[in-house]
Amino acid sequence: MENAWLIYAVAIILPLIISLISVPLISRLAFVFKIIDDPKVASRKIHDRPIPLLGGWSFFIAVFLSLAVFRFCGWGNFSLISDGFIFGVFLASLIIIIGGTLDDKYSLKPVQQIIFPVLAVLTALFFGLRINYITNPLEADNVIHFGVISGTVISGLWLLGMIYTTKFLDGLDGLVSGIAVIASLFIFLVSLRWDVPLSATGLWALMLLGASLGFLVFNYRPARIFLGEGGSVLIGFTLGMLSIISGSKIITTLLVMGLPILDVAWVIISRLASGKSLFFGDRRHLHYRLLDFGFSRDQAVWLIWLLAVIFGAFGILSSSYGKLILVIALVFLMFLISYTIARNNKKKNG
Repeated sequence: MENAWLIYAVAIILPLIISLISVPLISRLAFVFKIIDDPKVASRKIHDRPIPLLGGWSFFIAVFLSLAVFRFCGWGNFSLISDGFIFGVFLASLIIIIGGTLDDKYSLKPVQQIIFPVLAVLTALFFGLRINYITNPLEADNVIHFGVISGTVISGLWLLGMIYTTKFLDGLDGLVSGIAVIASLFIFLVSLRWDVPLSATGLWALMLLGASLGFLVFNYRPARIFLGEGGSVLIGFTLGMLSIISGSKIITTLLVMGLPILDVAWVIISRLASGKSLFFGDRRHLHYRLLDFGFSRDQAVWLIWLLAVIFGAFGILSSSYGKLILVIALVFLMFLISYTIARNNKKKNG
């Protein structure tokens, strides 16, 4: 198979089909083993009936089965990514999905929950996932290089940040899986700038895109299955990993995920300020505040998706300095949205 666009199409369609087939089967297993999200358990739940969890397994199966098919058939250019590295990411992803399944089933304590993401990140770092450099935003022709220790630490923090961004974002039907579609698309577009045709990074991103589209069919409102703990964490880890191996295009991913990342930062600060646990569930997140402001669930989801597309598009078309300006604009937009919602809520409460 030599036609590049045909290979790209297969990279989307194959995991999409696997996802469409696997989700109903996984959903049944979730009911059999009673791994479901019951709205009676927490007051902040906005669905009205038990929904099966374990949706993350469909991502895991679809992406890695597609990768195996591509490696076996020799499709794409995997010369820059070793089989050992792929195995390391597979192992890290397996740790995440198993940990998430245990949490969905047994409602692990926060200190137990964090073990699996940290172990997964350490595994990925051990197998060579590391940021070696980033482009200097003030000087496009220059790059900032990192040593082994500093690059490893920054990579670990970036991965954990992405993990907890998608974990906390997972509050409305289809929101995180839609963000995965958008972010993976932009990572693929970034990969097209490389001199390496059919790069493994671009194909991997398209596989995540296809798996996300397949899952979104069942996850968009009204959702018939949820990502579960493992799914929301796995998506964040995968996006973080892809942004690193795509030539350290951290800023582009940061722009797509900007609002969710800033939302997580705001929630953490507000919880610390109020003396509550960082892992205490509440309605402080942006998507919940949009609902309280008067948005419908669909409107809130589409607004966050739209902003991700807009900032991602401007980011991919901008220079390094332009990306820095966009990050500043994103921070300002988050403050503006938060202020407007807070002011509206204050008026409602008298």
